[in-house]
Amino acid sequence: MNLSFSPVASAMLLLRLCISTLHCFFSSVFSKVCYWTAGARKETTSPVLTQKLEQKEIQNATTPTSVNYHFTRQCNYKCGFCFHTAKTSFVLPLEEAKRGLKLLTDSGMEKINFSGGEPFLHEKGEFLGKLVQYCKEDLQLPSVSIVSNGSMIREKWFQKYGDYLDILAISCDSFDESTNQLIGRTQGRKSHVDNLYKIRNWCQQYKVAFKINSVINTFNVDEDMTELIDALKPVRWKVFQCLLIDGENAGEDALREAERFVISDQQFQEFLDRHSNVSCLVPESNEKMRNSYLILDEYMRFLDCREGRKDPSKSILDVGVKEAITFSGFDEKMFLKRGGKYVWSKADMKLEW
Repeated sequence: MNLSFSPVASAMLLLRLCISTLHCFFSSVFSKVCYWTAGARKETTSPVLTQKLEQKEIQNATTPTSVNYHFTRQCNYKCGFCFHTAKTSFVLPLEEAKRGLKLLTDSGMEKINFSGGEPFLHEKGEFLGKLVQYCKEDLQLPSVSIVSNGSMIREKWFQKYGDYLDILAISCDSFDESTNQLIGRTQGRKSHVDNLYKIRNWCQQYKVAFKINSVINTFNVDEDMTELIDALKPVRWKVFQCLLIDGENAGEDALREAERFVISDQQFQEFLDRHSNVSCLVPESNEKMRNSYLILDEYMRFLDCREGRKDPSKSILDVGVKEAITFSGFDEKMFLKRGGKYVWSKADMKLEW
């Protein structure tokens, strides 16, 4: 075979070789550029960077000065507007509940409020009493309080645990028994109002500050409670506007249908105006209620109520307080606006009856 090339053929071969070399070079450069660019894009959303951002949020998390712990959802009443209904029967074991309360205290909690459901229902109030004693005696919290419907409270509970309790708030929406029947705040033939007076006297005897909570709704919005509130002399009368929470008292999955209880802002204001001379009255509109409370559910998860429902965080028992609280929806400015920064204890109050 003749392998000799003409000058023209040699030049063509050399040109093709140069083109091939340049193609390989640019292909290699282009591949590396694509790789570096993709890597840079990936780095902006990398788990490491995401974790750093989350850690920054956790570091800036709100201090849980005041916490409302709804350790049970079970209740013996059937209030039609209830916005924390018996969707589960779960209650944490006592030692796990104490562990969570210790975590909260270590994170800055100064006030704990126990609620439900009905907090005196579980173990006939013994579980609650042990938590109250632990918070005051072991954790030395300045303020320990309870919200109850009052139906399950007995004097022997005060004898055993009264020294560890600062404030007891009893829910009472009306001083008319027929209205309480319509609302569902009743148990059989027992008088809710008569029981209220009995508990008020026990609070006086055992030096526990006595509060009243009322939810204003279509059935009591025209009532005038001035005379009886003045007679009972609570240190505070919290007046709440009936609130809808999807999945609790509104919506397809709700256990209550509270739409028929809802009043307008104007109706709520008219009720407040009618009771403007009651010095202990503290109003709580829907706006204030949605995001100015730190609510902890039965699993010790913070509940975000900003979107009109209760979206839970992870449990503080699993991820700690600082991480969980970033998902609470808590508005510290609103909390301060409603006077929540001040931590009440019975030592601060003039318990005059």
